[in-house]
Amino acid sequence: MDAQSLILLVDIIEAGNLSLAARKLKMSRANISYHLAHLEQSLGLQLLRRTTRRVEPTEVGLQLFQHGRVIRDELLAARESVASLGKGLHGAIRLSLPTGFGHLVMSDWLIEFKRTYPDISLELLFENRVDDLLREEVDIAIRVMSEPPQQMVAIELAKVRYVLCATSEYAASNRMPTALEDIASVPLITSAVGGRELRVSAYLGDERREVSLRPTLASENFQFLREAVLGGLGVGLVPDYVVKQDLLEGRMVTALPEWRLSIFGTRMFLLRMPGRYQTLAARTLIDFVVGRVRTWAQ
Repeated sequence: MDAQSLILLVDIIEAGNLSLAARKLKMSRANISYHLAHLEQSLGLQLLRRTTRRVEPTEVGLQLFQHGRVIRDELLAARESVASLGKGLHGAIRLSLPTGFGHLVMSDWLIEFKRTYPDISLELLFENRVDDLLREEVDIAIRVMSEPPQQMVAIELAKVRYVLCATSEYAASNRMPTALEDIASVPLITSAVGGRELRVSAYLGDERREVSLRPTLASENFQFLREAVLGGLGVGLVPDYVVKQDLLEGRMVTALPEWRLSIFGTRMFLLRMPGRYQTLAARTLIDFVVGRVRTWAQ
């Protein structure tokens, strides 16, 4: 048994099946199966239980996985240390951002980060899915939700609040919501949730209520939603950061400000997969993002 065999076992278990491991390692599935079978034969032990979709480690397979992960991470750290000698911080990071917060708030921060660390390659994905980390497509994700997935490492960044808003002109000539139930009867502009009923959760002290929504205009593009509200098309239900400046400068007004409203969740998290080696570049980006968001949220 050599180090490379152990690292291959780690990659298979982390991927969850042979096909995903083969894609990650840029090897054929047959080649992966051959090396795994050779490792099991050399040990005389079964390391994985195979199903049609997944592989699960046996007890001895899990023990070897834990040792192999330590060996892999030490090798990666050693390579990173040697590669960085005489050079600035470098590496490649895939970062997934929620569409609204990513475009409207984080874009300037990430441009600043790139200027500070020009040798770090950033690939940014603006999307709202949660399962991308599970498929190992990204290194770090920022997401808005009520509770983070149990299988991920989560750092809470900030609270998220939705507001009901409209232009001052619209509010002067149209009925604005004065009770929660009114939200369902106004021309509503808000974010879309594909494949399920759209509902808003409302909190007032210890009270929690839910209202079903039937928007007349829905989109995942929060900049478009803001422009639609500014265009006088109806009442917006959007995160407060989307219209913060419009409210400060008096272009918009709010309704039901005493209620704390939420559609996707009330908390923002930074997520990453446990056990995956974090490069110095990734750790630097995490520290940068956590610091910026927490300062912004104060």
